[in-house]
Amino acid sequence: MNKKVMIVGVGGQGTLLASRILGNTVINEGFDVKVSEVHGMSQRGGSVVTYVKYGDKVFSPIIGKGEADIILAFEMLEAYRALPYLKKGGKIIVNTQEIDPMPVITGAMEYPNDIEKTLFEKADVTFVNALELAQNAGNFKAVNVVLIGVMAKSTDIPYEKWLETIKNTVPPKFLEVNLKAFELGYNF
Repeated sequence: MNKKVMIVGVGGQGTLLASRILGNTVINEGFDVKVSEVHGMSQRGGSVVTYVKYGDKVFSPIIGKGEADIILAFEMLEAYRALPYLKKGGKIIVNTQEIDPMPVITGAMEYPNDIEKTLFEKADVTFVNALELAQNAGNFKAVNVVLIGVMAKSTDIPYEKWLETIKNTVPPKFLEVNLKAFELGYNF
């Protein structure tokens, strides 16, 4: 049986490192893995979506509407946008951070204020103040690894395997902060 994980966020939040940690961990567990990255204007704070599918045999990384087992959302509005991709009975993990998209910044739109309520009504949702946990770990940029930690807790993959992957994926100068971030997310 294949697992389908959608990682959504805004450029600069570390969604690509998160997908690399997830992908490398499941490869090390012996799964076939396919990853596809879809970038918006990621350099300018636009939407970034990564699909990660893993299982015994995976033929395509693309996840269609109603197919994602898990949506890992780095930002509230991105969680809302990704909601149609969540399968019935799927889980969504959402960082409570709100990052204004360009139309909100320019005043052309307002940031929706009913996102939390909508997500609660439509999904099994876990809200995480990942920014605060990342700051507690020592660097606000570790939001991505906090969220991977929260997600990892709901998998069958042992804690030590995740740590091993983080040690082999994260540059040494950021390793201590990221290990702490993972631990805080895992124990959330």
